[in-house]
Amino acid sequence: MPEPTKKEENEVLAPAPAPPPEEPNKEKEAGTAPAKEPNKEKEAGTAPAKEPNKEKEAGTSPGKEWSIGESPAGEEQDKQNANSQLSTLFVEKPQGGSVKVGENITFIAKVKAEDLLRKPTVKWFKGKWMDLASKAGKHLQLKETFERHSRVYTFEMQIIKAKENYAGNYRCEVTYKDKFDSCSFDLEVHESTGTTPNIDIRSAFKRSGEGQDDAGELDFSGLLKRREVKQQEEQPEVDVWELLKNAKPSEYEKIAFQYGITDLRGMLKRLKRMRRVEKKSAAFARILDPAYQVDKGGRVRFVVELADPKLEVKWYKNGQEIRPSTKYIFEHKGCERIMFINNCVLTDDSEYYVTAGDEKCSTELFVREPPVMVTKQLEDTKAYCGERVELECEVSEDDANVKWFKNGEEIIPGPKSRYHIRVEGKKHILVIEGATKADTAEYSVMTTGGQSSAKLSVDLKPLKILTPLTDQTVNLGKEVCLKCEVSENITGKWTKNGLPVQESDRLKIVHKGRIHKLVIANALVEDEGDYVFTPDSYSVTLPAKVHVIDPPKINLDGLDADNTVTVIAGNKLRLEIPISGEPPPKAIWSRADKAIMEGSGRIRAENYPDSTTLVIDIAEKDDSGVYHINLKNEAGEAHASIKIKVVDIPDPPVAPNVTDVGDDWCVMTWEPPLYDGGSPILGYFIERKKKQSSRWMRLNFDLCKETIFEPKKMIEGVAYEVRIFAVNAVGISKPSMPSKPFVPLAVTSPPTLLTVDSVTDTTVTMKWRPPDQIGAAGLDGYVLEYCFEGSLKSTSAKQSDENGEAAYDLPADDWIVANTELIDKTKFTITGLPTDSRIFVRVKAVNAAGASEPKYYSQPILVKEVIEAPKIRIPRHLKQTYIRRVGEAINLVIPFQGKPRPELIWTKDGAPIDKNQINIRNSETDTIVFIRKAERSHSGKYDLQVKVEKFVETASIDIRVVDRPGPPQLVKIEDVWGENVALSWTPPRDDGNTAITGYTIQKADKKSMEWFTVIEHYHRTSATITELVIGNEYYFRVFAENMCGLSEDATMTKESAVIAKDGKIYKNPVYEDFDFTEAPMFTQPLVNTYAVAGYNATLNCSVRGNPKPKITWMKNKVAIKDDPRYRMFSNQGVCTLEIRKPSPYDGGTYCCKAVNDLGTVEIECKLEVKGGLSFCRLLLQGVPPNIIDSYLRDLHSSNPEEY
Repeated sequence: MPEPTKKEENEVLAPAPAPPPEEPNKEKEAGTAPAKEPNKEKEAGTAPAKEPNKEKEAGTSPGKEWSIGESPAGEEQDKQNANSQLSTLFVEKPQGGSVKVGENITFIAKVKAEDLLRKPTVKWFKGKWMDLASKAGKHLQLKETFERHSRVYTFEMQIIKAKENYAGNYRCEVTYKDKFDSCSFDLEVHESTGTTPNIDIRSAFKRSGEGQDDAGELDFSGLLKRREVKQQEEQPEVDVWELLKNAKPSEYEKIAFQYGITDLRGMLKRLKRMRRVEKKSAAFARILDPAYQVDKGGRVRFVVELADPKLEVKWYKNGQEIRPSTKYIFEHKGCERIMFINNCVLTDDSEYYVTAGDEKCSTELFVREPPVMVTKQLEDTKAYCGERVELECEVSEDDANVKWFKNGEEIIPGPKSRYHIRVEGKKHILVIEGATKADTAEYSVMTTGGQSSAKLSVDLKPLKILTPLTDQTVNLGKEVCLKCEVSENITGKWTKNGLPVQESDRLKIVHKGRIHKLVIANALVEDEGDYVFTPDSYSVTLPAKVHVIDPPKINLDGLDADNTVTVIAGNKLRLEIPISGEPPPKAIWSRADKAIMEGSGRIRAENYPDSTTLVIDIAEKDDSGVYHINLKNEAGEAHASIKIKVVDIPDPPVAPNVTDVGDDWCVMTWEPPLYDGGSPILGYFIERKKKQSSRWMRLNFDLCKETIFEPKKMIEGVAYEVRIFAVNAVGISKPSMPSKPFVPLAVTSPPTLLTVDSVTDTTVTMKWRPPDQIGAAGLDGYVLEYCFEGSLKSTSAKQSDENGEAAYDLPADDWIVANTELIDKTKFTITGLPTDSRIFVRVKAVNAAGASEPKYYSQPILVKEVIEAPKIRIPRHLKQTYIRRVGEAINLVIPFQGKPRPELIWTKDGAPIDKNQINIRNSETDTIVFIRKAERSHSGKYDLQVKVEKFVETASIDIRVVDRPGPPQLVKIEDVWGENVALSWTPPRDDGNTAITGYTIQKADKKSMEWFTVIEHYHRTSATITELVIGNEYYFRVFAENMCGLSEDATMTKESAVIAKDGKIYKNPVYEDFDFTEAPMFTQPLVNTYAVAGYNATLNCSVRGNPKPKITWMKNKVAIKDDPRYRMFSNQGVCTLEIRKPSPYDGGTYCCKAVNDLGTVEIECKLEVKGGLSFCRLLLQGVPPNIIDSYLRDLHSSNPEEY
């Protein structure tokens, strides 16, 4: 296990508990440790770790005593017992043990996993905090195993090549969700040979030597060797160990400071180490004491006694040999070897050892500093606020550690603190900058050897008023300056009317030395008041009054440029005019040199400090006129005039006139009202309603400035009325009288989608769609008109209508009405036309409002029948064999094209179709083959021939009508042995016009003749029936099966099979090994396929063979490899080639080739892709130009009519 570094030892407090030393009973001279007592040491050191139970019973083990910073062992035991009662996860806890240096030891903990869903978490610790998981390595290994049969987790901690500092207390913790368990155990590490005496606690507190890498750090190696604390005589001075043991943890630092302990953390760690084991030595008759103690500046004496005086002795300090000098003096007295260290300093606090031959013994020297005494006491001091205060004392040592306290609390100086500590040799001075009353307290200083205290009293200096504040009266907007002067440079507070004064951009507070100023720029009325300046910390006040005056002013900013106020007749006018002035002025209202008094009249005045108000109740036209305001105060006068105008709403306009009406709109006009109410007419509001309704609806929310308006969005065929409101600045007039009722009505929109349906040598058939908008008047019918091209009147008459379509602006006389009466259908044939003539055609929709705008055909129509070559559009599902079962209906629809109407001829297997059995129905665009109940005789190849004059198009459809198969021809019992019967049979004569998919075998006992199915969907023509009952006699029968189901009848064996009982000698037949190898053979061939360009196409076939054949696809005898347009699949013998979005270029002959060791087989089909691509599109797809050219030539030669 790797040793923790010095840094880790300093950070982790007391990782392992150690027993306290026993009470000393003897005194020795200064700097010496207790004398040896070998017998007692041997008795006390008899393997306490090996018999832990005895130690607990006797009560003398370390567990009965407690170390500093820990609770007694009894309390820890109670806590462990409580934890074990709450959660017992351990089934075996690790036990303490001992090991020699360099040996290995393993600690084992076991946890039961019966109630645990996952592995628990286990941690190993040394002491309280050191997690050993991070220390695993060369000297420490952590292992875990799980026994499945017993469901027990085993956790092991193995220490390899133990060292002395591995000794201590260890802890194992296990957690699982909310469960927790822990166990503590001890490890003792013994040296293989030799014993050393023990020391007291202060002798164990040592430092490493100076000048080394670990100088100033703690070294615990000495304590790891100790196993027992030996009693020593009482020292005359205070025993620090007893103080620390009986003190609270919060008092440790105080005790360390008082008794000069400079490394408290190291001492506490040393207390918790295991006892040192005393070893016997062959070279030394008496070894060094475990530790020596001496005061700073004193002298210490080290003595060892040799067993052989001839041995050479060398002394070492921290591993470096000590040479004789004035500081180190060596003496020889018989077998004794003595070393003196004179004038000890703190650097002598170190580890020392002496060697004699191959052996050595070591000790530690602890140098204690003498207590620091206070030689000059603190003195009581008085000071004034703001002064610098210094409290001074002297101590017995230069640069000694001194602590200052204020009322018992330690003073900690800092960069932002007013307290500073200055040290000048033995002088220690506490400096307080800018003393305040809060600094009045009792101050004390404490050293390791004494303390001193004194009282500090801080008071205020007496204050004199040199210049008091004076009262001031200023005009509004002028500057106010309040100034005073006191005898001291102190701060103060300004108040106004008892409230603190806040600084702003206008108000400034100035403090320069003993002068204080309050400056107010641009004085306002609210600045008037009682101002007081109060110096801080004094009860003196300096008062002054500020009075602000201002001439009267009238504020008319809220009125118009000509100071005109408009009021509506009948309303109440309350005209409030803001005024200003300090003191508040008196206001007088007048009209035509007649004053308006304050009171309760209809016209009256109301006055307030900041405003004056003119009130007119129920304004009348006679109240219009000019009103005057007069203001007056001690600072001056002000005058103003206001014009008041009384207005009213206008009169209603006269009834409007409706001048024009449309489908959902009309045009209306009206005249302005006779009286505008004294205010110009701003506009009009228009309302409408249905004649039968009483609800009016506003048509415009923005005023109409004109006297003409066009209402919209009305319903056709419904009678409406409209009315007008006039609007001025005052309000809205009463409504006018309603207009005369009117009804919106309009023609329909033009018909749509006028197209040519068919053309013959003397007729033209046109068809169209109804208008998009018909309207309330409905649609009565259509009128179709035409005119001949070449008419003199129609020359250059072609134009474009609003939609961009062709229109012919010809006189009405040029257009001939094709239908004398209105037609309601959207298709009409114009007859009696001369052959080879060209005509223009248009159609109109007619309703009660008249004829709509005409819809023109875009170009002249040639009166001559056009021949269109026939084409047959075979549906995709009919391009392969069409399969139906007997009794099902067959209904095939085959579209075709061709003009004039083609002639259709159906044949079956080259012979005409019997129309009594098969119904054929033909139309202009398709032909239908219908069979109500299909029979097997209807199977065959049906050929369709579409003929238009000399053009002929043919297509073929394969129809297969399937039925259930007949029974097998013959079923024989080939052999009977044991409980088995071998059967064989021949396939049925009638397979139902489709492949046999399997057989079903049944058996029946001769006694009951009840049939039971033995095998279903069996593919071979021979089978072995097993697990028959011995002693029974059986019959067997076989059904044939295809896609329609089982055969109606079954073929039964003529003879029965008797299963003989025991005792019959059975000879095992000799069977030859069956040869499963087979050459490739296609069980389902490729079929010729038609594909549509741009849609994925697939080619399918099935193959069998053993060994499994290798499949290769080829196009036009060229193998298809690494082409992203093709995907090849093979699953259970079914081979598929998928062609992604084929083009006519992908058409051709495709071949599937299967190869194995026994042979090769190929099968081909043709793929034709309908829908060609242009040369440019093929070139963009990456097809080479020579292949494109060859492809287009082939298409042209195969279908010359299409290209």
